[in-house]
Amino acid sequence: MRPQRILAATAVLCCLATLSACKEGGQPGTPAAPSPTTAAAGTGPLVEAQQYLRQFANCDDLGDRPDDPRMPAGDFPKAGKWSVKELGVCSDKVRQGEIVIAVPADMKQFQEGYKKYVLDRMDAGEGSYGLESRVLIGKGFVALPTSTKTALALVRSDLRVLTCNPGAPVPKGYKREQPLVEHCNLSDFVGSEDGSGSPNLETPQDPAGEGEKLGQPKTGSLGLPRAGSIAELRKLVGNSLDCEKHFSTDPEAVAIESIDYAPVVTGNALAWGVTGRALCGQPAGAQRARDLSWLDTVGDMKLLQTKAKAAQLADYKDDGKLKQTASRLLVGENIAVETNSPSSRRGLYQLQFLYLNCVPGFSAPSGYRLEKSKVEGCVLTNYEPDHPLD
Repeated sequence: MRPQRILAATAVLCCLATLSACKEGGQPGTPAAPSPTTAAAGTGPLVEAQQYLRQFANCDDLGDRPDDPRMPAGDFPKAGKWSVKELGVCSDKVRQGEIVIAVPADMKQFQEGYKKYVLDRMDAGEGSYGLESRVLIGKGFVALPTSTKTALALVRSDLRVLTCNPGAPVPKGYKREQPLVEHCNLSDFVGSEDGSGSPNLETPQDPAGEGEKLGQPKTGSLGLPRAGSIAELRKLVGNSLDCEKHFSTDPEAVAIESIDYAPVVTGNALAWGVTGRALCGQPAGAQRARDLSWLDTVGDMKLLQTKAKAAQLADYKDDGKLKQTASRLLVGENIAVETNSPSSRRGLYQLQFLYLNCVPGFSAPSGYRLEKSKVEGCVLTNYEPDHPLD
């Protein structure tokens, strides 16, 4: 294999260790020592992946030696981890980057490993980790380009970006596909903090003529989900809630409360601006209630948020925190969901629902959504300090 000039080793390793966008235009480093390619031993999964990648980007000088300086130095990806049986790397010198190729024996196990890795990094304080994912899922292999330009070239193929940070957007106009694990996304949208990735035409603009108010962010919305009926809302929430087998619109069932599951909306739903209401989950019978959540169609969103704010502040005033049994209100444009399940809310954040937070002094770390609500002193967000997306 010909000696080649590569990006400075530290820059490459940093990109792969963080799986975020690399800075373009880095200075080339010293020539890499030659390493034998898999091709020399005959056709194999790495060579097949290389041949596919070459249809859309450069993928030259394929090597599989662990001491190849282009290999990532971090804890991900690694051979033997998340069922990865082979690991290789090739170079896209045109776009000044490298492409690590991982071949897992079990693609679901790989995706589950990456999802846990992202959530662990977020729980450790890196709230924005994974927003600019460079994990591209293919048929039987995973490509991890270090260059944003390479990632943009590769998503023109059947490769799809795997994102598991609940705040990662998939704007309108981009493909959204279902991965092998829940609460993650596959798409052809390449995020990039410096704006060099896929264009996001939904980027919010400052509202004209409006000044900043206490507790309110300046920007508009990146988009919220909507539905025309309870039936559409039930279909929309899909796997996020227990609505497939256990679902009721019966007024008596919907009015049920449990010691473990307290709804946001109480009493006359119309007085909260709610026009339609349903219950998901199993009401108490021979055993205690399980997985209760409420679906709402909303005619007056400002009224709903106003009353929900009052209820939330009353709960918070008691002991300075919200009861774990109390549901959180997640809103769309004309719909809402009430649930106290953090795992269910994670799925709803992927659908672009946002939580109404009215706690005084609340702020969200970088990487989370923070948008205007209908009532002053509250915000819409996908960050929960009391339930950090566990």
